[in-house]
Amino acid sequence: MHIEQADIEKFKKLGVYSAAELAILIPVRFEDRRLSPRLTEGHEQAIDATVESIQRTPRTVTITLFVHNFGHRIEGVLFNPKPYMLRFFVEGERALYYGRIDCRQGRCQMSHPQRIPEAGSLTPKYKTALRTDVMARLAARYITRDNLLEEGLPPRVADALMGLHFPRSAPQKEPTPEELYALKYAELYSYMRSLRGKRRYFDVLQKLDSDWHRWAMQLPFLLTDEQTRAIEEIEADFKKPYAAKRMVVGDVGAGKTMVILAAMQMATPYRSVLMAPTTILANQLYEEARKFLPEKRILLVTNATPKKLPLEEADVLIGTHALLYRDLPEAALIMVDEQHRFGTAQRHRLEKLISDGARRPHYLQFSATPIPRTQAMIDSAHIDVSLITKTPFKKDITTTVIHKPDFPSLLSHIRGQIAQSHQVLIVYPLVEESENFGYQSIEEARGYWEKHFANVYVTHGKDREKEVILETFREQGDILLATTVIEVGISLPRLTTVVIVGAERLGLATLHQLRGRVSRTGLKGWCFLYTNLNESERLDAFRQTDNGFDIAALDLRYRKSGDLLKGSIQSGKKFLWADLAEDEKIVTEVKSALSR
Repeated sequence: MHIEQADIEKFKKLGVYSAAELAILIPVRFEDRRLSPRLTEGHEQAIDATVESIQRTPRTVTITLFVHNFGHRIEGVLFNPKPYMLRFFVEGERALYYGRIDCRQGRCQMSHPQRIPEAGSLTPKYKTALRTDVMARLAARYITRDNLLEEGLPPRVADALMGLHFPRSAPQKEPTPEELYALKYAELYSYMRSLRGKRRYFDVLQKLDSDWHRWAMQLPFLLTDEQTRAIEEIEADFKKPYAAKRMVVGDVGAGKTMVILAAMQMATPYRSVLMAPTTILANQLYEEARKFLPEKRILLVTNATPKKLPLEEADVLIGTHALLYRDLPEAALIMVDEQHRFGTAQRHRLEKLISDGARRPHYLQFSATPIPRTQAMIDSAHIDVSLITKTPFKKDITTTVIHKPDFPSLLSHIRGQIAQSHQVLIVYPLVEESENFGYQSIEEARGYWEKHFANVYVTHGKDREKEVILETFREQGDILLATTVIEVGISLPRLTTVVIVGAERLGLATLHQLRGRVSRTGLKGWCFLYTNLNESERLDAFRQTDNGFDIAALDLRYRKSGDLLKGSIQSGKKFLWADLAEDEKIVTEVKSALSR
């Protein structure tokens, strides 16, 4: 579709770049300006009328109109009219008017009749960044069946969209199911096609084809089917002539670490680099790599690592963002854990770090935040996606919604767990007190816990010492008071209980991450959701499932397409028609159409 020079700014103002995107901006209503032989009370309609008389009072002007298409008289009434309005009404003159007609006790009136140049059409009214008449002309020029088909939309979708903009008869107020399907399809098609257009393919620094099966056979456990499938997908990426770009999304405790280690094994004899968002997480990954990849030389790089350490001697570099500020030796594989937790500047540095002209290393990112399958399918238009939805072993965690009267029994549960050398995490919604909040903050609550229990530790997001405190708590603590800072990464083997205060204030995905801190080593676990609400459908639904991908879909349903795609739709754009909680089938169809 060629956009005329004069219209380019209009398209930019609307934020659309194709006929399909323009077509989903449908009219909010139509004015039916066709002449009808019948008066339809309570509706706006066009009339062909002669002005018979005009009567003025201080506040109103009443015009007697003989309507030729009905064959009888009505009154046109102007309230507080401006002088220019009266120019449209001349005694004895016949003209076309438009307005709403209401009848009372046999007298019919049209309030503020509007003179129109012609009758006989359905006139669309749009609510966009453009004036409605400008938008109507733009739609008439570019929303054509040929343009929509040329962009790749199926005929049934193109026909439905044409009907929404240029109906043959007065349309319904809401789109029909077929029209709604067309709007969703066109929106998803346009978005996924633009994502696909942004994907760039780079020649690879090194093809990687070392075998991982023998390594896997020597592990003290079997990999799950989903872990194996993710590794096989990465293996296929590594053998292609262009650099891999894949995201592996796994639930809490789904065993992403083994996929990371398998990728390092496949990178033999070349170097791998793995970046993690915290020192604790980098340490944990370093220990796992040393344990399961004993033949490799592995180095840990944090802010505390001496600058003179010869990084080029390592087969594997594992570290925090400190890696970005070193002269790194060439690596065939770059991996990032929890990429969304790095800032834009850090990601930009990483991009420069992994570039070598037109050639790139393979690039894998890992996330423990499950996403709805529909989002994974959409994301796959610009990055390959692997999902690990099942955990290697079933956790035994009981989730309970509790209220103020349940506090004594909660205390006895906590004492019982501490007596068995288990640990308890209590998550508060705020660090400092706030008026009209309804829940205590950490600072308000800590006095109570420190008075009644020993070995109480406190940390939060703004705490510069939080990593040291978490390390100390892991070895020595009984109770940890924290904000949601704790949600990602740290392994606390003795943690069996999490209490989340004001649970209804958090998204279900965050609740799931917090619950996932518990029972990492197979111990019986408990998650208590403390709320002042008498009942909460959301919390009850959360209580009944422990699958992160199901919870991500629930979160969508309850948030109702608010900020749907987190970072996926940049610029904060939201879908007008598509609903990721319900439109998986359409996403599948669009994906299939785009891959043909």
